[in-house]
Amino acid sequence: MNKQIITSLLDTDLYKLTMMQVFFHRYPGTIARHKFHCRNKDVDLTTIVQEVREQIDALCELSFTMTELDYLRHRLPFLKRDFIDFLSIFRFNNKQITVRAVDGVLEIETYGPIWQTILYEIYVLSIVNETYFNKVTESMTTRQRADMFEEGHRRLEEKIELVRNVDGFLFTDFGTRRRFSKEWQESVVRHCKSEIPDRLFGTSNLNLARELNINPIGTMAHEYLQAFQAFDNRLADSQSTALEAWAQEYRGALGIALTDVIGIDYFLKDFDLYFAKLFDGVRHDSGDPYAWGEKVIAHYERLKIDPQTKLLSFSDGLTFPKAVDLYKHFEGRIKTSYGIGTNLTNDLGLTPLNIVMKIVECNGKPVAKISDSPGKGMCEDEDYVVYLKKVFDEKPTLFDNPRNDYM
Repeated sequence: MNKQIITSLLDTDLYKLTMMQVFFHRYPGTIARHKFHCRNKDVDLTTIVQEVREQIDALCELSFTMTELDYLRHRLPFLKRDFIDFLSIFRFNNKQITVRAVDGVLEIETYGPIWQTILYEIYVLSIVNETYFNKVTESMTTRQRADMFEEGHRRLEEKIELVRNVDGFLFTDFGTRRRFSKEWQESVVRHCKSEIPDRLFGTSNLNLARELNINPIGTMAHEYLQAFQAFDNRLADSQSTALEAWAQEYRGALGIALTDVIGIDYFLKDFDLYFAKLFDGVRHDSGDPYAWGEKVIAHYERLKIDPQTKLLSFSDGLTFPKAVDLYKHFEGRIKTSYGIGTNLTNDLGLTPLNIVMKIVECNGKPVAKISDSPGKGMCEDEDYVVYLKKVFDEKPTLFDNPRNDYM
């Protein structure tokens, strides 16, 4: 094995712990299967199988340190004491993860209690990314590597200059999963903090947040809402049940809801006056961001909620120019924030990987993500996707009843 990539269990995104806490407290018996997928065409990841397997074995030897637990305890009050106590004895079990090459494709799967296997995703994606780019760049000369990093710094300076004078614009580092390397991500975020501290709102990476003393940012991801498709609630109520469980767990903290697990139109069927008032805003992760934002604003207005009291959080493949354009489009109408990943932490002139690790089964049942963007959905059972759409197609909208008291 080359140099160990993951050396701290805090080197992950905040939303992994926030989702894990809900399952730990409310659904501890849930068993889930997650599966890795590379969306890039003509990229061979089978050459790194052995290195990835060794890196994951090393990951399974790690535990949270007392210093890291103290940070979580004092910096993140929404993480409860019993959960942090549990993290003090948390260990991965490498029998729950398989890494192999099958028919020329890298396959990685996890299977086990969701409160345990849910944490694998960010570490696995970071390991695959860094291992792959180590392989891609190993034949470079010293001069070529220097030129590559020089190009990365040049591009970063362009981004900084673009946003430096855009008053009110805020962005967050969402780049852990697809970073070029751990060291490059830290260098980029550290430089942004130094040069544009009033534009950098925070980072999703807990270790960087701790080391650089910046805001740790995150709420929920797709797998959280997907899991509720397999619970005892009615399938038609899976989203609303998931949002209710989140609200009960966090009591007003972490108030950004993800909208595209089944698509924005289906989400808005469930995002009634109660949830629209309760949650601070919503996050976009697929589909046309402008059309999505307009739909959400119109939804708030129909519920007689002032959109300027709410937040649109954009996080779908953003570049800095696109984020600034979105900011200008919605400025003065609703608050906005921008989570920028690959374009921030893996923009050195090489083609980045587009890799994900998604939940595909929960409690022995299929679950699905039906994205607002073609190609971003993920489910192993096509019949289930058809059924899921049918269930939500038949569900009435919030405005079907003209006698709603709030209208």
